[in-house]
Amino acid sequence: MQVSLADPRIERPKIFTHGCPTRVVLDHVMSRWGVLVLLALSEGTLRWGELRREVDGISEKMLASTLRTLEADGIVVRTSYPEVPPRVEYSLSPLGDELMQRMLPLVGWVAEHAEGIVERQA
Repeated sequence: MQVSLADPRIERPKIFTHGCPTRVVLDHVMSRWGVLVLLALSEGTLRWGELRREVDGISEKMLASTLRTLEADGIVVRTSYPEVPPRVEYSLSPLGDELMQRMLPLVGWVAEHAEGIVERQA
């Protein structure tokens, strides 16, 4: 069964070529940690420690780097509260919400088929 999806390369033939901004965005959102951070935030606002626990295996350095990148891209929002002790929360921006609406079906497909795919490799 073939799924018919609109191919953006038809409208924009040079899309995804070397040096194209689409490559930068794909690197950010589809990286190993980018996907997992976005998936965790798709469930709602999280504090640093909650996010670190949710994204199993990520180092503090990689979490900080990934969050900085996604925030600079406008996909993640960082909200800092002037309290003692300081409280910082992370959430998806409207752009991040739109991204995850499109990415969640892909993540679901991966979850459904991952075991069988990995078994074939063994």
